[in-house]
Amino acid sequence: MTAATGAPRMTDRSQSGKWDPETQPRPEGGWSESITTLQGAVVVPPTESKLVQAAGVLDREGGYCPQGALWRKHRAITTRPGMPDGIGETLAGRWLWGGVLWVHFGHFLVESTARLWALDRLDRPVDGILFIPKRPRVGDRVMGYQTRFAELMAPGLPLRVAAAPTRVEELVVPGQGFGLGAITAGTRAFRDAIHNRFARDIAPEGPERLYISRSALGLGKGGMLGEERLEDMLEAEGYHIFHPQQHDLPVQIARYKAARQVIAADGSALHLYAMVGRPDQGVAMILRRKSGANNLLADNVAHFCGCAPLVVEALRTEWVRASRGKSDRLSFGELDHSVIARRLGEAGFVRRGLDWPVLSEAEREGILASRRIAGNDAFIESPEFARERVRRMRLARRAARRQAAG
Repeated sequence: MTAATGAPRMTDRSQSGKWDPETQPRPEGGWSESITTLQGAVVVPPTESKLVQAAGVLDREGGYCPQGALWRKHRAITTRPGMPDGIGETLAGRWLWGGVLWVHFGHFLVESTARLWALDRLDRPVDGILFIPKRPRVGDRVMGYQTRFAELMAPGLPLRVAAAPTRVEELVVPGQGFGLGAITAGTRAFRDAIHNRFARDIAPEGPERLYISRSALGLGKGGMLGEERLEDMLEAEGYHIFHPQQHDLPVQIARYKAARQVIAADGSALHLYAMVGRPDQGVAMILRRKSGANNLLADNVAHFCGCAPLVVEALRTEWVRASRGKSDRLSFGELDHSVIARRLGEAGFVRRGLDWPVLSEAEREGILASRRIAGNDAFIESPEFARERVRRMRLARRAARRQAAG
């Protein structure tokens, strides 16, 4: 780690790429574990609501500080902003750069916490954590769960959002230690800081078997068709059905710490579980969609908890937005309960040999109607799954014809 004004000094020429802040952050270290301190820094929030935004940190002369950029996979999604014409406020004191503040719970956990590892490495205290909003319309608002997370990580340290260009007397800019992409594994410094600091005083409380559900979320959150049926069968195996969005962070964390076995629909809750999970806990993740995000989520759990989750892929088909035609966070996966029973039984999460029936056509149509997917032009069956079903039907017909000609 280096502490300097400007770019970190390259100390290992054999691994120079890791020290170039114009390249993606790496879990092995490099600039993602560097600290850069700027006097009179200028923080520039975005002016447009889109994925890639001109926003970030400039030095007092307007030079760009690339260590403050937010990277997602292979590209920075905050890019060099221009020097603002006017700076309305000067923020006194010493502040830690937090980066982009996401309202979305999962993105907040993975991308808005990525600099907090530096709390374990500061040579002097800071007055608070400074962010910029992801969406300009949100302004300087801080959500309750964001404040609560900060309290569990750094008690007494306030969060502040620069919704307009702001000069900061002293800004400490840590590298990005967590995020989406290779950095989903987290740097050692980030993982250590989470394990050392986050929710240390919350005691385990709750059942030994926990199913983290998405069934109570609305249509706009994506989900799994047949999840309610899955819950009934898991309850028969001794699992408590847990809807995390109905509880505050301390309760969620207490439940995750207490459980000996955790089964979860893939989603944001597992990012929080990963921060407090242990190697002696068993974790199974049931996929609700075909997406590369699932691999990142599994990597997150594996590296933070020290044990690889069981990944259960048991989709009969998937319903996707017609405007996209492919899987995304709003997709609905239709579960094959028989596959889930077999995989969970083989791994010891439920009894072996269980025969969980798949949905009947009537049940399936009823769920599609209740979720407002049937007859909704906004959703279509995934072309990928539809093609695969047609292929299987053709193969079955050919096999039947061969057998009849036999």
